[in-house]
Amino acid sequence: MSNGADNFYKSDKVTLQKVTFKNQYQMNVTGNLFIPKNLNQNTRNPAIIVGHPMGAVKEQSSNLYAQKLAEQGFVTLAIDLSFWGESEGQPRNAVSPDIYAEDFSAAVDYLGTRPFIDRNQIGVVGICGSGSFAISAAKIDPRLKAIVTISMYDMGSANRNALQNSLTLEQRKQIIADAAEQRYVEFTAGETKYTSGSVHEINEKSSPVEKEFYDFYRTPRGEFTPEGTTSQLTTHPTLTSNVKFMNFYPFNDIETISPRPMLFITGDQAHSKEFSESAYERAAEPKELYLVSGAGHVDLYDRTDIIPFAKLTSFFKDNLK
Repeated sequence: MSNGADNFYKSDKVTLQKVTFKNQYQMNVTGNLFIPKNLNQNTRNPAIIVGHPMGAVKEQSSNLYAQKLAEQGFVTLAIDLSFWGESEGQPRNAVSPDIYAEDFSAAVDYLGTRPFIDRNQIGVVGICGSGSFAISAAKIDPRLKAIVTISMYDMGSANRNALQNSLTLEQRKQIIADAAEQRYVEFTAGETKYTSGSVHEINEKSSPVEKEFYDFYRTPRGEFTPEGTTSQLTTHPTLTSNVKFMNFYPFNDIETISPRPMLFITGDQAHSKEFSESAYERAAEPKELYLVSGAGHVDLYDRTDIIPFAKLTSFFKDNLK
């Protein structure tokens, strides 16, 4: 395992309940509810929703964060976004930023109607792509009282522009044209195509980013294949739906989340750092950009020796009272 990586951590200080609830589109969203064993369930307690990396599932990074925060006294809920993992949605692996954001609000609906949860003290942690979905949700759902992103990817910008704005407009238009043409194929019962996601093998020509994701998603460190799927499809969205990210602008109006606090955590070596910096720059106070020294993007998925759990705990204890 890489340097303290502990993605499949299991805490003996919390209890796990699998829960299912409906979003506004009447789709079943499934999550793991973690409750501290010493929690007083006769009073109302703060809660935190945890969203997984884009293309991943709750068993990848989210369960780890949810358990570590539950050990600090919070009720936590790690959810599978619609179309992924154990949550409903057809076709599988479809991209729908609006429904992803709705899933976070549906998680608030669920938590806020539990007798042992204080509905006025619900926070959210969004890892990788879920950072942008959580922001999208928080802009229109004031019940999310404190927002944290970890190694955030702005999935809109990542698809429109690629990292460091390396995608040209012509390349973008070609991607869109290919997806549009593929719609005819699938409309007439042709084979579904998938795109992007983590590579399944690496060699000397692989990029550092490909190697980084491979080390998590394609090795025992973080590999997890949901029941009923194949490992060849994990992390890969459908080609025709992935272009919906081109219309996704999560940082527009991010300043309207204020005065609810936002904390953007990223590695100072992360290839994705630009997204956290952009969100921080555009957000209004109170806000904080927290750089983890020496950490890359995937390091903050599961490297328990460098993930700043103490920082997360103090942020939520200060802001969910």
